Amino acid sequence: MDVLINVFVALHIIGIASLLGGFLTQMKAMGAGAARFIPAMLHGALTMLVTGVALVGLNQADDQAVNNVKIGIKLALLVVILALVYVKRDDETVDKGAFAAVGGLTAANIFIATVWT
Repeated sequence: MDVLINVFVALHIIGIASLLGGFLTQMKAMGAGAARFIPAMLHGALTMLVTGVALVGLNQADDQAVNNVKIGIKLALLVVILALVYVKRDDETVDKGAFAAVGGLTAANIFIATVWT
């Protein structure tokens, strides 16, 4: 079971890297007002959602303690990120506020995952 959990953790990290990497590559364009949500951001967020749900299920099946409040907050942030990216995915440009919100929420999600113990 540990190997399976570690595989899903790795996939979860790949998802967050795709989401954050997509955001960071558009930072210069955001300054110019030409930022857009690229497909890597949507796919990264979806990967995070699927692997995160799988990780919670696998950890509970393995009788490991799961902090439901932490997971709930992370899920809520991810749902907001997904909603913003999904709704605005076809727009040529996205306003700075929405784009910065996705970056901020992504960073918050990372800090919650790593700092909250």
